[in-house]
Amino acid sequence: MGVPVKEVLEAKELKEFSLVLVAGERGLGRELQTSRIQKPGLLLTGLLEELHSDRLQIFGAAEIGYLRSLKKEKLERTLGLLERALIPGIIVTRELEPPDFLLKLCAEKSIPLIKTRHTSSYLIEGVTKYLEERLAPSTTLHGVLVDVLGVGILIIGKSGIGKSECALDLVSRGYRLVSDDVVIVKKLPPSLLFGTSSDLIRYHMEIRGLGIVNIKDLFGITAIRERKQMDLVVELIKWESDSEYERLGFEEKTYDILGVGLPYLRVPVSPGRSVAAIVEVAARNQILKIMGHHSAKNLEAHLDNAMKGLQKAKN
Repeated sequence: MGVPVKEVLEAKELKEFSLVLVAGERGLGRELQTSRIQKPGLLLTGLLEELHSDRLQIFGAAEIGYLRSLKKEKLERTLGLLERALIPGIIVTRELEPPDFLLKLCAEKSIPLIKTRHTSSYLIEGVTKYLEERLAPSTTLHGVLVDVLGVGILIIGKSGIGKSECALDLVSRGYRLVSDDVVIVKKLPPSLLFGTSSDLIRYHMEIRGLGIVNIKDLFGITAIRERKQMDLVVELIKWESDSEYERLGFEEKTYDILGVGLPYLRVPVSPGRSVAAIVEVAARNQILKIMGHHSAKNLEAHLDNAMKGLQKAKN
């Protein structure tokens, strides 16, 4: 599903670019299907068939200057090709005044024509970033996303297992809540997963026996954040005495989200266990792994060396 040009024009994330529509209002429903943006440049000299119909076109000083320099016959041919390209919209940068013939074309053919005072390079960077996020593959997960020591941890598990209570304990320790109950996940290039909350329930958490609480109001602005890259998945499961659980940490499991495998831990929950403390230690351990220090594997290597030393001594 594409992004209408109207959304780009009105997006609060792009407010700093002061985008102003000057013609082609009826075409604001045209959709952008890619985050890539095209600055035609030399294509205007005769290669307009290379213009992409799914991309915004950026007209800077070079493009506007060239169009103004064309003789009538050449200009009409260029405008005809521009019309047939079915482009979704044009943004004129540096607060340049669009030529009357361009204004007329865009008005008649419902091609949104937008102005900005910013340079082409700055505009392209900002709009591309916005479109990349809007067009990114996404999914919705049931769980809680928290930021612990800079590590984005998605806590999942069956309803009533204690996900929200664990997150509340982490917040009371000084960590930050991103989303409770519903986590919206987007995959951004190259293979990064970012989680955020629905606008309707942002900053809120449901605690059984207590009800709905607003974490921002209770703990302050430092206890929340709007989005966070996801680094680790922790699943809370009910403790079963006859079940086998990871004891050493040699085996590294992954949890697939949108084709990206995140490190995955299963933590059994039982009375008397501080799940929040375990999740906090998992975050600290993940930081060590990122830095190249794997505690379990280092211990395994140390034990292997010790066993080899004993073997040599016996021989």
